[in-house]
Amino acid sequence: MVTIGVDLGGTKIAAGVVNEHCELLYKDSVPTGASRPAEEIVADMAKLCRNVTQKASVDMKDVGWIGIGSPGSIDRETGMVLYANNLPFNRTPLAGILRGHWDIPIYVDNDANAAALGEVYAGAAKNCRDVIMVTLGTGVGGGIIIDGKIYAGFNSNGAELGHTVIVANGRPCTCGRHGCWEAYASVTGLILDTREAMLKNRDSLMWEIQEGSIDHVSGKTAFIAAKKNDPAALEVVRGYCDYVAIGITNLVNIFQPEVLCVGGAISKEGEYLLTPVRKFVERERYTRYCAQTELKIAALGNDAGIIGAAMLGR
Repeated sequence: MVTIGVDLGGTKIAAGVVNEHCELLYKDSVPTGASRPAEEIVADMAKLCRNVTQKASVDMKDVGWIGIGSPGSIDRETGMVLYANNLPFNRTPLAGILRGHWDIPIYVDNDANAAALGEVYAGAAKNCRDVIMVTLGTGVGGGIIIDGKIYAGFNSNGAELGHTVIVANGRPCTCGRHGCWEAYASVTGLILDTREAMLKNRDSLMWEIQEGSIDHVSGKTAFIAAKKNDPAALEVVRGYCDYVAIGITNLVNIFQPEVLCVGGAISKEGEYLLTPVRKFVERERYTRYCAQTELKIAALGNDAGIIGAAMLGR
C-alpha cells in the first residue's frame, strides 16, 4: 500500500506518493493561487494527487489515504482548518471538500507537525520517540513528537514555538505580542538586524554584497559576509545564533527530547549555524550531568512535509 502526502503552502501545493518504507516515489507541485476560494484550491490539490499517483505508476485503488499538512490552526478530529492567515481558510472543512473529489480516508494536521513527523519516520530523528523540530523561515514554527505521536494540546493548537517571549517588551510580533522568539530568530528578524547593522556600518562588506542597497537584503547576506570575516556581519550572525539558541535551550529544558532538528531556510547554513548554537545550549542548559539532547540539521528539506503528511494515517 502507498499513501499520498500533501504539503499545502501559501505559494505552492506539493504532493508526493510515499511507500510503506517512507520512500518518496514521485512528487510534484502546483501554484497555490492563495487569493482564490478554498474550493478551487482543493480542486487543484485533488488533481495534483491524481497526477502524482499516475506518474508513480500506482493504481488509485492502492492508495490507502491522503495526509495534508496545512498552515494554521487545525481541528485534527474533523480535518477542518479553523484559521490560516495566508490562505482563504476560516473554519474550512478541508478533508470534507477533498473527500468530494476522492472518497478515501483523509487526515489533516499542521504543516510543522507533519514536517516533524517526516523527520521521525525518515530523516534526522529516525527511530526516535521524543523529538522537536524547529523551522527557521519567514516565521519560527515547529512540531513536537512525544512517545512517537504528534503533541498538539487538548485543542489541536499546541506547539506554537515561535510565540514564546525571549525579550520582555521587545520587538512587536505579528501575533500581537512583543519579544516573541519569532521576532528575533526568524529570517524576518535576521533581515531586520542585518539592515540595522548596515546602516550603522557604511564600510561593511554587506553593502557590496547587496550592491549598495538594503532593499533586497536576505537571510543569506550577513552569513555570506561573516564567512569573509566582516566585523559587522560577524556581530549580526553572533547575535542571531544567540537568539536561536535561547529558544532552543528553553525547549530542551522543558521537553528534553532525544533529538532537536533545525529546519527551514536558515538551516542550509549547516554547522556554521549549529556549532555556536550547540555551544550556547551546552553552556546554558539545566541538565548538564545526564544524557543530552542531540541537535541536528533536519535531513529531508522540503520533502519533510510531504513524507510526514503521508504518515499521518499511521
